[in-house]
Amino acid sequence: MSKSKTLAIVMTLIVILLAGCSNSDFQAETNYEIADFTYTNQYNEKVSLKDLEGKVWIADFIFTNCETVCPPMTFNLTKLQKELKKEGVEDYKIVSFSVDPENDKPQVLKDYISKYEAADTSKWELLTGYQFDEIKEFAEHSFKTIVAKDPNSDQVIHQTSFFLVNQEGVVVKNYSGNSDVPYAEMTADIKTLIEEGSN
Repeated sequence: MSKSKTLAIVMTLIVILLAGCSNSDFQAETNYEIADFTYTNQYNEKVSLKDLEGKVWIADFIFTNCETVCPPMTFNLTKLQKELKKEGVEDYKIVSFSVDPENDKPQVLKDYISKYEAADTSKWELLTGYQFDEIKEFAEHSFKTIVAKDPNSDQVIHQTSFFLVNQEGVVVKNYSGNSDVPYAEMTADIKTLIEEGSN
C-alpha cells in the first residue's frame, strides 16, 4: 500500500474518531449558578441544593391552579421519565418549583402530582415553603427566568422552559417544556452528563 493511501486511511479514521467524540461530549449553553436553598417537598420533607449535589436534574416552574401551560408541562415531564427509563437512566431528579406557594402547600402538590399516573414521584420533588417574592427572586437570579403575578387574575406568569442542572448545581441548558419538547435531546444530554460525572 502506498504512503499516500495509508495516510488517507489514517486521516479518515482520525476524522471519524473526532466526530464521534464531538457527538458524545455535552456542550453547555448556559452557566447559571443556583443559589443555595432549603424548601419543602410534597411529602413535607426538607429538600436543599446540597441534597441534589452529585445529581443531574431537570427543573421547571409550575403551580397547581394553573389553567394553561402547567398541566401539559407536567405531563411532558412524565413522558421524559418514560424515555429515560427506556434508556436505562435512573440517577436523576426532577424538581418543580411552585410559583404560587401561598396555595401550593405540600398536600396540594402531592394531590396534584397524583393525577399523573405515569409520574415516578420517587425521582420528583415538588417544592414550596417560601414566600412569593422569594421564589420570584430565586427564579430570576438562579434561572434567569420571569415569575410575576397576573394583575388581572389569580394566575401567575412564568416561562415554560425545562432547565438542565448539572451535578455542581449549575444550569447548563434549557429546552421548550410546553410544545415541541425535544425528548431525545434531553435524554441524551442527561445520559451524557451522568456518564461524564461518573468517569
